[in-house]
Amino acid sequence: MPRPPLIRKAVLANGLTVLTERMAAVRSVALGAWIAVGSRDEEASQAGVSHFLEHMLFKGTERRSAEAIAQEIEAVGGRLDAFTSREHTCYYAKVLGEHLPVAVDLLADLLLHPRLDRADVEKERGVILQEIRMVEDSPDDEIHDLFAQAIWGEHPLGRSILGRPQTLEALTREDLRAYLAGHYRPHRTVLAAAGDLDHDSVVELLRAHLGTWDGPAAAAPPPAPPLARPATVVKDRDVSQVHLCLGVEGLPYAHRDRYALNLVNTVLGGGMSSRLFQEVREKRGLVYSVYSYLASYRDAGLLVIYAGCGEAALEEVLGCIREECARLVAHPIEAEELRRAKEQLKGNLLLGLESTSSRMTRLAKMEMYFGRTFSLDAIIRGIEEVTPERFQQVAQACFAGERFTQTTIGPLARIGAAPVPA
Repeated sequence: MPRPPLIRKAVLANGLTVLTERMAAVRSVALGAWIAVGSRDEEASQAGVSHFLEHMLFKGTERRSAEAIAQEIEAVGGRLDAFTSREHTCYYAKVLGEHLPVAVDLLADLLLHPRLDRADVEKERGVILQEIRMVEDSPDDEIHDLFAQAIWGEHPLGRSILGRPQTLEALTREDLRAYLAGHYRPHRTVLAAAGDLDHDSVVELLRAHLGTWDGPAAAAPPPAPPLARPATVVKDRDVSQVHLCLGVEGLPYAHRDRYALNLVNTVLGGGMSSRLFQEVREKRGLVYSVYSYLASYRDAGLLVIYAGCGEAALEEVLGCIREECARLVAHPIEAEELRRAKEQLKGNLLLGLESTSSRMTRLAKMEMYFGRTFSLDAIIRGIEEVTPERFQQVAQACFAGERFTQTTIGPLARIGAAPVPA
């Protein structure tokens, strides 16, 4: 008899998608409920509501207090947590395989029966306002939100996931309930699980706990893609180091050139052997931290370079970064450097998939962005198929014309720049 596939999919009668991956060599299971709603789905007047609601689901349900939720998951040695992104909200648990029913029961209770107590709403509002202030006190965190706002302006993707104090102060318990009812629906949710599991048992467990979950999601037109714009924004802050982001428009998550762009990012600033790290830190000693990263969404993306440096080194650091970007545009990459980047990318991919949590995340994102799963062999083949010519074409599409957006946090008077208007 043939062995069942390691990755399997089922769709319950209510539209809930279930994806599992069996990992025979592990004892744990990671389970995540991925809901297709995030900060980009919010009205400007409700900025931060997705993240606020995520917090509130942990404050208690109709049959469990917040303390009971924490005690129940920790009593089986498990973890329960959540996060909000610009396009998703994810509630996830990690437990030993034998305790999967406990994790499913808890996640289902959070999703279907949150208490949303009025007093808890007020307390958690204060917690999130402190979270915003904590980010503002960490310029190496704040700079990335400032960059998204600078390049995408008033588009929802340009807003902070945490929201703004003014919008958070205005959100009510009724707003949270309406947002929950309009967006938390089974056909907008992927339940992904990876680890020591049996697919059919997981499906039956989810059917028992979430099979009665129903109701249509709020009808909404597809969100308009953002328009990237070159901009320069400087924020005055009395800090000892200047924090800098310089970046350009990237590619959507599922774009056919995603492998080539990942390789461009790897070569430019994706590790200690990258061009930026070697030139700006190792050879010139101008920074402690310099790197590049990709942020990809359904219909848009960014390629961003971050550096933290002394104020006297700012112009030289900027010049180095621009020179390295221009070199990618003007000169074909050598075969050996591209080979090393491919091996680095493949190694990072495979090493990252040794945990149940990363496998669970991979399952959910493939379903939500592609509507299908890709084998590791297919992904590796996609990386290997990138030619030096295609690599340079993608680099040119990003950097030719130098349509950079730049954000800087630091001491304005000493930098010699004007602040951005409020």
